[in-house]
Amino acid sequence: MPRAKQKQAEDPAVLAWLLEGDPAIRWQALRDLALAGRVEVERERGQVEHSGWGARLLSLQAREGTWGSGLYNPKWTSTFYTLLLLRDFGLAPASAAAIKACSLLLERGLRPDGGVNYGPAARSETCVTGMALSLACYFEQLGGRVDGIVGHLLEQQMSDGGWNCRRARGATHSSVHTTISVLEGLRLYELACTKQRAKVRAAQERAREFLLVHRLFRSHRTGRIMKSEFTRLVFPPRWHYDILRALDHFRSVSASFDPRLEEAVEFLKSKRAADGRWPLEYAYRGESHFQLERVGAASRWNTLRALRVLAWWEGVVPASDR
Repeated sequence: MPRAKQKQAEDPAVLAWLLEGDPAIRWQALRDLALAGRVEVERERGQVEHSGWGARLLSLQAREGTWGSGLYNPKWTSTFYTLLLLRDFGLAPASAAAIKACSLLLERGLRPDGGVNYGPAARSETCVTGMALSLACYFEQLGGRVDGIVGHLLEQQMSDGGWNCRRARGATHSSVHTTISVLEGLRLYELACTKQRAKVRAAQERAREFLLVHRLFRSHRTGRIMKSEFTRLVFPPRWHYDILRALDHFRSVSASFDPRLEEAVEFLKSKRAADGRWPLEYAYRGESHFQLERVGAASRWNTLRALRVLAWWEGVVPASDR
């Protein structure tokens, strides 16, 4: 088991820098790196709604509960992607504004096949369905509709263990983009609901094995890096996959040590600057409500996530291998 409860960020200056950031950063740094008490963490988390990035996003919500005048588009100012950001910020699940928006997404996005889509097609889109599931579970909008979404995703899992939004168009190999989105959704469902738990856990294990077979970023056939984009440090990831997003998922489930993760961890370490921080290497094109961080500069988001991944990793590696 990880020994994170005994470990702090190795560089006090970096931790102090994180704690000078937005409330969305501070409460997670307190919880994951400073190992602060629950009362202090929750008090800081409560500030997400009232100050900084979280409050700024909430102030932009339209009266009907939407953002960006659309449910899924424009990217990245729509209701869907704004809620994903608020989820990542750690907005309280009981937020009335978020619940109103999440309800709209469920009401207008469900398709007859049990999945979710926001385009004109009657068929659902698996990547969108996975992300929608994560929003519904995080903001506690559970019930029959969400159980049906999970059932649909379980049916859509491919023989190699992952998912691909292009399966209906003939895809025979899973997509890491789709797989990580579905994995995150199923994990939150498992935490929020006891229904289908054994099947949901088994599906996640198969999907994580799919990522491990690829060592998170290499072709299982040639050993080459699948796409250079997978090695970039990006936040927010939107619907895109990268190794830090994947490693943070393995951390979130307290995964046991697996040597197939080592190369990705070492790659992450290599991105660390001399001052102990990680940069923001790229931002996906599209509209945004406002800039969180500047590309090329040190990133609190990436530093926070990288440090907690490394704290977890050092806890799961057997003592003789450290």
